[in-house]
Amino acid sequence: MKPEAMLPDHVDAVQADGITVRKGSVGAFLASWRVLSDPAQSNESRAAARKDLIALIPALTALGLFDVLEPRDPQLRALIAQGRGGA
Repeated sequence: MKPEAMLPDHVDAVQADGITVRKGSVGAFLASWRVLSDPAQSNESRAAARKDLIALIPALTALGLFDVLEPRDPQLRALIAQGRGGA
């Protein structure tokens, strides 16, 4: 399936399991992880990235992303579990 079949240019969000998922959510999640996992980033930047990353977990869960992909990094796996209501 092509991306434009999922979200045409004029559509900015979809509903998945009753959750609005905005275009760019996966990219924002990845960008947040890059900041959070970079020890050269300031504590403030890393804290903001962590907050943003955790806020995206329900939407990405609704899309089924974590049913298909599992992060290799244990810290990221733990954050996803936390964001999904786990340990």
